[in-house]
Amino acid sequence: MAQHNDLGRWGEDLAEKYLREGGYRVLARDWKHGHRDLDIVAIENDVLVIVEVKTRCNERHADADMAVTPQKVRSLAMAANAYVKNYCFDGDIRFDIITVVGTPETGVEVRHVKDAFLPFV
Repeated sequence: MAQHNDLGRWGEDLAEKYLREGGYRVLARDWKHGHRDLDIVAIENDVLVIVEVKTRCNERHADADMAVTPQKVRSLAMAANAYVKNYCFDGDIRFDIITVVGTPETGVEVRHVKDAFLPFV
């Protein structure tokens, strides 16, 4: 596996642990619908939370949460719509971003932006 894939997996593992410790119930990881995917799907207080995880070694070139482009938001909205239909979810939905910046060797900072964006299709 490529080094960036290892870093991404590590970041998603940390994000999942962070959510579980915060009282979230994680329903799915890397849920796929065609070529679209949802990094983490969780429940917090009966709200379905779609979490996009961005992992970076550092933020020298750009803020990690800036990597969620309008195209990515659209893709997440379409995948979330498929998830909701597939599991017949009928409730509130929220889109969050968790950024994981650092490495296992240098230390890590986890930031959670709740209700980070409104989806559009």
